[in-house]
Amino acid sequence: MTLQVLAAGLSVCKVSDLSGVDLSGELCFLGKTDRELSLVCPTDRVPDSTLAREDSWRALRVAGALDFSLVGVLAGIAGVLARNGISIFALSTYDTDYVLTKEEQFDRALAALRQAGYDVE
Repeated sequence: MTLQVLAAGLSVCKVSDLSGVDLSGELCFLGKTDRELSLVCPTDRVPDSTLAREDSWRALRVAGALDFSLVGVLAGIAGVLARNGISIFALSTYDTDYVLTKEEQFDRALAALRQAGYDVE
């Protein structure tokens, strides 16, 4: 399986509303529940409506579109990283999965995934 490194540094935010959210970046992910409105976006595009934020995240994308019948893709990646003491923030879209780690753990994450047989580009 191939994992693609995304270049932008990311922030995970809790926002009060969608005003100022810039959807034009390489990755912008919104999540809404009855309790919160969350945003993952490039750090240089964090909106003013941010209530809380965690900066210094990096992302990997599972290359290609994943069929919904596939089992364990995210679990496999998460398992490798967990065994190496690396925490993740996972995102899933219609087509694929994204795994974020903190910047200071990113190189270790890449090395662990390569060691486990993942192609990282």
